Amino acid sequence: MQNRVISVDIFRGLTIVLMILVNTPGTWANVYAPFLHAKWHGYTPTDLVFPFFLFIVGTSIAFAYKNKKGTISTYKKIAVRSLKLIGLGLFLGAFTISFPFIKDVEVIRFPGVLQRIGIVFFFAAILFINFNWKSLLGICAVLLVGYWLLMGYVPVEGVESTFERAPNNLANYLDVNVFGTHSYKADYDPEGLLSTLPSIASALLGIFTGLILTSQKEKKEITLIILGVAMLIFGHLWDLAFPINKALWSSSFVLVTAGWANILLALIYYLSDVKGLKFGSIFKYAGANAITVYFLSSFVSKLFYSIKVDGETSVHGWLFQNVYVQDFMPMELSSLLYGLTVVSFYVLLAYVMYKKKIFIKV
Repeated sequence: MQNRVISVDIFRGLTIVLMILVNTPGTWANVYAPFLHAKWHGYTPTDLVFPFFLFIVGTSIAFAYKNKKGTISTYKKIAVRSLKLIGLGLFLGAFTISFPFIKDVEVIRFPGVLQRIGIVFFFAAILFINFNWKSLLGICAVLLVGYWLLMGYVPVEGVESTFERAPNNLANYLDVNVFGTHSYKADYDPEGLLSTLPSIASALLGIFTGLILTSQKEKKEITLIILGVAMLIFGHLWDLAFPINKALWSSSFVLVTAGWANILLALIYYLSDVKGLKFGSIFKYAGANAITVYFLSSFVSKLFYSIKVDGETSVHGWLFQNVYVQDFMPMELSSLLYGLTVVSFYVLLAYVMYKKKIFIKV
């Protein structure tokens, strides 16, 4: 990025570190509540992590494509990057350690985190190149309000739609009928088809923040905090009509998560870019190779769960039980320490890559 803003790299790296941490506990049976997703409506700190990443994808787009023209070359690069992300996500969903190393087609999950990042990046980048901020604001409003109207007022096979986890939930209904056995759950997918629309809005809101950071405004951190607080208030008010829900990526969820993202980014920006403090450098290293670090962590985790040590216990289970489970501490702490060890390994890897100037662009 030109005119690099350190806080953006730190925020991206922090988000990746948190994504790895919440995805790799020692055991899912014993996890502290803040490191779990909300069961349905509402949100926990963990529910902020993925929307934070999509938000910073949008912020990065504002930096990277600020002076780009809508040429065939630019569109090609955007499309290729999007397809790479989608391809990596499909690979993670299809890979198995048993020959021929591909799962049975019927059980491969098609949606996923990397797939959503790829799709959101594609549409957000294309929109940013072709529209000014006022038009983007209108598109964002249409996506959020339109999604609310679709979810709340379009009947499902003649039955009034619901926001609950039920067959007459429009988003869930479409996922079941479009993806079938290729979904995360039998009745819904958190990275489903219809909920991709508001997730694009998450990136668009990040673009607006990027435009503020690239502007000549003074006290940018104050602007971001005011914007963040306004989004939080509006999002929580909208929650009364359209519940905050990550699985549905509800419009209120988009505003609330973008609000927190702006506030956190404002704090990091003030400490690192304004005050010049060596704040969060460790996260900057992970941010420089964010997708690579995330992909490796997901792939290795999958191997650790799949490879058996004694025919029954996985590498993951063996390590956790023999190294981290101790009588003198609760299982939740043991589980967290396992996750922190995994995170430390990938932060160290990111540090080495950064120092050796190894930057893998996906």
